[in-house]
Amino acid sequence: MTKTQIERMLMKRSAPSLVLIGFMFVAGAMVVDYCPPATAQSAAGAAVSADDLRPLYAMPEEVAEGKRLASTSCAGCHGADGINTNPGVPNLAGQRAAYLYIEMKAYQSGTRGDSAMNNAVKFLSDDAMIKVAAYFASLDPPAPTAAGTPVNIDPVQAGKTLAVAACAGCHGNTGISQIPGTPSLVGLDPKYLVDAMKAYKNGQRKNDTMKAMLASVGDGAMNNISLFYALQKPERTKAPAAGDQAAGKDAAASCGGCHGDQGVSASPATPSLAGQDAQYLAAALQAYKSGLRADETMKGMVAALDDKAMKNLAAYYTAQEPKAPNIRKPLTTVEWTQRCDRCHGLNGNSTDPRLPMLASQRVDYLEKVLHDYRTGARKSLQMSAMADVLTEQDIEGLAAHYTRQKARAVVFVPQPSK
Repeated sequence: MTKTQIERMLMKRSAPSLVLIGFMFVAGAMVVDYCPPATAQSAAGAAVSADDLRPLYAMPEEVAEGKRLASTSCAGCHGADGINTNPGVPNLAGQRAAYLYIEMKAYQSGTRGDSAMNNAVKFLSDDAMIKVAAYFASLDPPAPTAAGTPVNIDPVQAGKTLAVAACAGCHGNTGISQIPGTPSLVGLDPKYLVDAMKAYKNGQRKNDTMKAMLASVGDGAMNNISLFYALQKPERTKAPAAGDQAAGKDAAASCGGCHGDQGVSASPATPSLAGQDAQYLAAALQAYKSGLRADETMKGMVAALDDKAMKNLAAYYTAQEPKAPNIRKPLTTVEWTQRCDRCHGLNGNSTDPRLPMLASQRVDYLEKVLHDYRTGARKSLQMSAMADVLTEQDIEGLAAHYTRQKARAVVFVPQPSK
């Protein structure tokens, strides 16, 4: 029996309800008995009623009419078979029928801000949208692709690999400096450390060695390196300090407003100084005073300090106990996909007809959607909260994961009312 024959047998408009009892695999499709609640929430956050499930009951002749409508209204962007080659435009083949119908209504009402789609569905009747949704859902889904970046990304492990290879020789295996004049990197907030690396890379901070080391390091790699160091156990440097700690403590009174009590900063953009190498701190103060480091605030703060005062300040801060920044270990791509699968189904094959299938979707479209949820261009309380904490690397990893998964069509089996 073919998939089309199965669909014709199972799609019964007279069925008043559906009951979710499990999965079967028939002719390459998942057959799912489904029972929706009376009302629910769509991906866009709007209320969803039982009427939104009407595409599930489309008859074969309605699916055929949906094909005719799709050929004139949708095929130019999405492809006649629901599989397209246009960047940033989703594949629709095998997508869940209720989800497609709900989204078309959202475009038609203006709650989804895409002018091309608004115009495409503007004059479609409700009946036409039901048929188009049922048609695309009836098609064989696209094959998975190997597009995108590697998918099993652990940012901290990736950062460790880079740090050990490029940074450990000077800054220590865990970011605790063993070389006088070289800064410790442990205990620094990732934002500050990334900003510092960028400043060396673009020449704002003058250091030929650091500029050369960072020349080929991208933003994602810098983020990973900074995360690795932020999550290491902080310790004071072992290098000796030449200044007077007591005198340095008195001089540090004007520094605490930015760098925190005893040199532990509360601001992600301001470095902690506690436990830092003394020679490095003194050299940094001299660089701010001379203008080698471009920071007008720091230049004004150190303008009256002589070399002795700088060494005293450095000696005081070196003796203080560093603390780890308030940073949580980020989720790996695998951990993120486990969260996404709770709603979108195992490997992105949703069994809820109101929620989109992600498996085998175009990688560029998935990236675009996650960016839109993160920026608020696409509205959904649930998805915005999820996407808000995603990094660029997270988005690339998630998109690459789902585009590589095998998509499975779903046939929803109506059950008679009790």
